[in-house]
Amino acid sequence: MKKIPVILILALLVFFRASAQVSVDVSLDQNQFLPGEPLPVAVHITNRSGQPLHLGANPSWLTFSVEAADGFIVVKNADAPVLGEFDLGSSEVATKRVNLAPYFILNHAGRYRVIATVHIKQWNLDVTSPPKKFDVISGVELWSQNFGVPGATNQPPDVRKYTLLEANYLASELRLYAQVTDESESRVFKVVRIGQLVSFSQPEEQLDRYSNLHVLWQSGASSFTYAVINPDGDIERTETYDYVKTHPRLGTNDDGDIVVIGGVRRLKPDEIPVVKSPDEMPAPAKQ
Repeated sequence: MKKIPVILILALLVFFRASAQVSVDVSLDQNQFLPGEPLPVAVHITNRSGQPLHLGANPSWLTFSVEAADGFIVVKNADAPVLGEFDLGSSEVATKRVNLAPYFILNHAGRYRVIATVHIKQWNLDVTSPPKKFDVISGVELWSQNFGVPGATNQPPDVRKYTLLEANYLASELRLYAQVTDESESRVFKVVRIGQLVSFSQPEEQLDRYSNLHVLWQSGASSFTYAVINPDGDIERTETYDYVKTHPRLGTNDDGDIVVIGGVRRLKPDEIPVVKSPDEMPAPAKQ
């Protein structure tokens, strides 16, 4: 039997001792995602080495790998941008947040796992996180509509498609998503969660003159949510309406703009007027 060189044994001992003093963990805000939905991960780096670490100076200081449990190959488009130098002192924890959706093609429903690797240059050491599992699930299409993106009038329009999807999150919560793709659905521009909905809700949808999508749906026992999504898939605004005397519904005003008719709009916290106490009121002017 060949003997392991003493130098190699010492190197392995140094490696395991150093890696044990720095840990890397990955967390997710949710465990289920639709294909194309943002996939934000938080990488937590804990330093217990007794010395400060300088991280973030190189594009490869933090890398990710995504694997499918069923053997499906996950295509990586590019490395996620992670540049940004910082010092991590001993007994400190740093968190780096990255959206992985643009950098991995996750259009295949199934179970996946993501692994983060931190390279510590001053030690020439890689520290890898335990795998974090998540699922990519298929949504149920509720409605879809092709539309032209407003632009120059001397060329053919850029035709895209809005799709409303319903997803049963953890079998206990229905979520409503808006998806924007090209006409053939081969390219996904954005998938965005616009809110919860009750099981019997039938969303109303209308497109305005600017190709914005207006959606109204029941999100609670007597509450409705209204959202406006632009052709890029960004949410322009959301509002909540309560069913008071009349049922909220989509309609148009005298200017032809799409508005919510009926119900009572619930004020947002920054819209509620501040009521001052009597001792804060200015003293009355003397006569």
